[in-house]
Amino acid sequence: MIVEETKSGVRAWRVGLSGSVGLVPTMGYLHAGHLSLVERARSENDFVAASIFVNPAQFGPAEDLSSYPRNMPGDLGMLEKAGVDLVFTPGPDEVYPVGFDTWVSPGAIAERLEGASRPGHFRGVATVVLKLFNLFSPTRAYFGKKDAQQLRVIRKMVSDLDLPVEIIGMPTLREADGLAMSSRNAYLDASGREAALQLSRALRDAYAQWRAGTRDADLLRRAVEAACAAEPRLALEYVSLADGTTLEEVATLIGETGDTGDIQGAVLSLAARVGRTRLIDNVELPSGETDPAL
Repeated sequence: MIVEETKSGVRAWRVGLSGSVGLVPTMGYLHAGHLSLVERARSENDFVAASIFVNPAQFGPAEDLSSYPRNMPGDLGMLEKAGVDLVFTPGPDEVYPVGFDTWVSPGAIAERLEGASRPGHFRGVATVVLKLFNLFSPTRAYFGKKDAQQLRVIRKMVSDLDLPVEIIGMPTLREADGLAMSSRNAYLDASGREAALQLSRALRDAYAQWRAGTRDADLLRRAVEAACAAEPRLALEYVSLADGTTLEEVATLIGETGDTGDIQGAVLSLAARVGRTRLIDNVELPSGETDPAL
């Protein structure tokens, strides 16, 4: 496995390849969710590349950039074992050199939910992802569905800017107790982890109500809010039930179970804090014939 710190090195590697390339962008501190993206990429492409870069442009001034968990030696060992061909591990100055001043400004889909809670976040995400796409010219790129809005922002950017890359969204992986896998779970102590479990419980209960026939979006949102309010250690930021493509809030899910009428799917999502740890989670409605692992 090649470990490359420079853009020129990535370009030289890519020019010499003949065949498809799958790209897995990450911020490191890898877990089984990341490795599931690598496994899918390995099965679909001739070559697999990954990036490990804690992107300062997507962190706000009061967020956890300096404390974000890092384990480069461990990450590289996991990626090598998973069969990755090249890992790009740049420093901030390599990605954003002196004088850098050109940004991708995503539109309306990036303004609500995470965009409203974290101003400028998706500008940083879209810019670094576009830079990675330009460097790697990947055939396919792989992202987890846990970051539901991020996945949709990237898909919209790819569509709007005519980028020749297929975006693959992969299911959220969960711990045995239901907690969505996240690098930020490392911040949680035993009490915080117990409180965080209420997030997946709330989504699971609302999903069950939807499967049972509830189609009033406000009722489902309120069910999640009530479940979260029952855990005093949780500070809920938002609950959303939105169109699965545009992320515009919906009023009614019309039709029989598994059918949302004119809505192109829907996603029920939330963000909350457990102490200083901010967590997000979601479930898609409908999710097909198989219920999600919540």
